[in-house]
Amino acid sequence: MNPDPLVNLLVSQEQRSVLKKLSSSMPDVILNDRQICDFELLATGVFSPLKGFMKQIDYESVLDRMRLESKELWPIPICLDIQDSLACTLETGQSVALRDPEGFLLGIMNIEDIWPLDMEKEALAIYGTQDKYHPGVDYLYNKSGKTYIGGEIQAVNLPIHSDFKQIRNTPAEVQKTFAKLGWKRIVGFQTRQPIHRPQFEMTIQAMQKARANLLLLPIAGVTKPGDFDHFTRMRCYQKVAAHYPPDTYVLNLLPLAMRMAGPREAILHMIIGKNFGCTHFVIGHDHASPGNDSDNTPFYKYDEAIELTREITRELNVETVTFKEMVYLPFEDEYKIAGQVPENVDTISFNGTDIQKRIRNGKRVPDWATFPEVIQELQKSYPPPSKQGLTIFCTGLSGAGKSTIAKILYSKFLEIGTRPVTLLDGDIVRRNLSSELNFSKEHRDINVNRIGFVAAEITKNRGVAICAPIAPYEKTRTRIRKSIEAHGGFFEVHVATPITECEKRDRKGMYAKARAGLLKGFTGVDDPYEDPTNPELRIDTTSLTPDEAAQQVMLFISRKGFI
Repeated sequence: MNPDPLVNLLVSQEQRSVLKKLSSSMPDVILNDRQICDFELLATGVFSPLKGFMKQIDYESVLDRMRLESKELWPIPICLDIQDSLACTLETGQSVALRDPEGFLLGIMNIEDIWPLDMEKEALAIYGTQDKYHPGVDYLYNKSGKTYIGGEIQAVNLPIHSDFKQIRNTPAEVQKTFAKLGWKRIVGFQTRQPIHRPQFEMTIQAMQKARANLLLLPIAGVTKPGDFDHFTRMRCYQKVAAHYPPDTYVLNLLPLAMRMAGPREAILHMIIGKNFGCTHFVIGHDHASPGNDSDNTPFYKYDEAIELTREITRELNVETVTFKEMVYLPFEDEYKIAGQVPENVDTISFNGTDIQKRIRNGKRVPDWATFPEVIQELQKSYPPPSKQGLTIFCTGLSGAGKSTIAKILYSKFLEIGTRPVTLLDGDIVRRNLSSELNFSKEHRDINVNRIGFVAAEITKNRGVAICAPIAPYEKTRTRIRKSIEAHGGFFEVHVATPITECEKRDRKGMYAKARAGLLKGFTGVDDPYEDPTNPELRIDTTSLTPDEAAQQVMLFISRKGFI
């Protein structure tokens, strides 16, 4: 197979010097993690034939027909979203400097189009849902800017990566490796999870079916929230690699920001595989799916990705190697495709998500499910709960008893003495970390976000963070939960003492001032407190002493294995 020409947006050394000078007079667009991934894949040709962030005509065509305006197959928008406050200062024909969060110049983009995104249309077209349980939909509604700018880019620098440099190769470099090895048939396998025994068996069978060598493309960009980090996964891949026959595979990191768009994303992965030189590509039964929606129903049908990709193999000139669920046969000690097992044979269904849950909960993973070296690597990064960090996040009205409970918990964990402990009371943080903030709604939210950030860092480093802000907004608390649960335990404690009781305890007279109109935006009076929808604990301290309330928290955490 002669692959199509690859796009290369990196400018020459001479152009780089000129563009660097010109960039100082251009408006800056600071790219987030997802946009940096998109930029790198555009620049290096992984997203060939795209030459920049999409214009509106391509965007609309992709949504409606899964094709660019030029009629070429493309399933997912690759767009640059920005905030409206920046968008109103820009106009078409203008050039902007694309930078990372530290100000490092990545490239120049000539703005050819500016348009407002249609969240509802994009969510339904790309993800088939508006359910914010879907990480792609959540990004669209809660994290994305609401204006798109599109145009070709000139890449001045690639994003800086300090890790695994030897296996961060461009499609052109990987294709040269294949040519050097004399490989003509290559099957691609993209994964965001560690390779366990079912996936290993799948890759071996794929190589046999396609009579091909293997290109492993593990994701090193943005994956599903809660996934193992790519450092841990890479160590696992390197351990598993020893189980493949020599000179039968190439391992290459893919800095892709996954949209988890199921069938449409499966097509994108096939296009990426083709650009790397694959002649075949593995598509699983639940390819690129985020799992279940808010009603616990799968976002995508069981074989939807397999069926959709099968329709476009001829156009892409890439064959699919499809697999349904792999199940374990305990008496035969082997894995087989579920549909190929006779009815009277016992099987066990045990996937990567099951293993991930067991690792995070400190439970034993059966030897038949994965390789012992993989378990060792996962346990290095994700020890049992008793050795993980954790955050106790007490939230409730002023006067509910949060701070008193938090101080008792702080003493209890210091008494246990197995981890460093930090108390992040709302007032303490405001004095020491947020002294420049006032008590407006926006600034109160900033203060809570700062508490969440510090708690996440403490948890990541296996300490205990005990937080006691009012934190009145569910959206903010949910965001903090997600950032912390990726690293350790998160226990939301709703101190649900009624406002009538809180007002009785009001030694500073804050409620009285708010009732009299002397304080504006006071939570519970003229600014709402949104009750947590699903806290780990809900405690009313009306008839409980602080010690009794703290004991409930300690007992709950102990049952979860964190003490």
